Amino acid sequence: MDVDTRLLRYFAAVAEEGSLTGAAQKLFVSQPSLTKQIRRLEDDLGVPLFARSRSGMALTEAGREFAARVPALLEDWDEAVQATGRTARVLRLGFLDAGAVGSVHEVIAEFRQAQPEWRVELRQFDWSDPSAGLARGEVDAAVVRLPFPGQEGLNVRELFVEERGVLMPARHPLANSGTVEFPELWDEPFVAAGAETGAWREHWLAAEEREGHPVRVGAVTSRPDEWLGAVAAGCVALAPASTARFYSHPNVVFRPVRGVSPSRVGLARPKGRTREAALDELLEAIARRLSRS
Repeated sequence: MDVDTRLLRYFAAVAEEGSLTGAAQKLFVSQPSLTKQIRRLEDDLGVPLFARSRSGMALTEAGREFAARVPALLEDWDEAVQATGRTARVLRLGFLDAGAVGSVHEVIAEFRQAQPEWRVELRQFDWSDPSAGLARGEVDAAVVRLPFPGQEGLNVRELFVEERGVLMPARHPLANSGTVEFPELWDEPFVAAGAETGAWREHWLAAEEREGHPVRVGAVTSRPDEWLGAVAAGCVALAPASTARFYSHPNVVFRPVRGVSPSRVGLARPKGRTREAALDELLEAIARRLSRS
């Protein structure tokens, strides 16, 4: 019987966290989706792996036996993927938004000229996964915006900071302001990321900079088109300054905000992975370019 490696990662996260809530946040998936996948794995194996209770998810005897073997299975799989990538000469780089990657396309073009035997795949992820594919092992490295849950398990090199502003409907009373004071937005309905994104969601709601004032969530989105649509319909959203250059909507304006911390952009890769000279070279070139952009 074949078992999807994604299910193994889901199982390992639940076993480690001892709860569906903690595992869902770690994996950037919704709790109902994770519950469904764990049940699918149990159905595939024909045994219950967890005993469910109000206090969390405890491993059954079969679950403990399975948990003892899963890390080795995943390690072997990751090594096989890396070896295959080296043989095929493929490097996978994740990112979330055009403003963060900036001139990365130019760096990749230069890298391809210098090392034509390698192919670089630039993969964009939506905001339901702030790790840009790293949490689920889908990329070798990623350009990310900090903070997000799980970054402690990654090697992260901070590259630059970017001021945050606000997107608002063009008809909003503050739309003609030169600079908006953050307290003026506290009672506005904000666009938010999904609850499973944890610290990422809190950062883009500036939860720690509201002096205890509650957040009013007007919409939950994970894609730029949905995000802009929600703002045009009456919500507001904090956004990096580069948003004004890369994303536009006829009924949405961007204004600077005073009173919120900037966005930090970093280059992340998994800890403990076999080092690949070509990837190291590419990432160093990207870091140098973005750090001075």
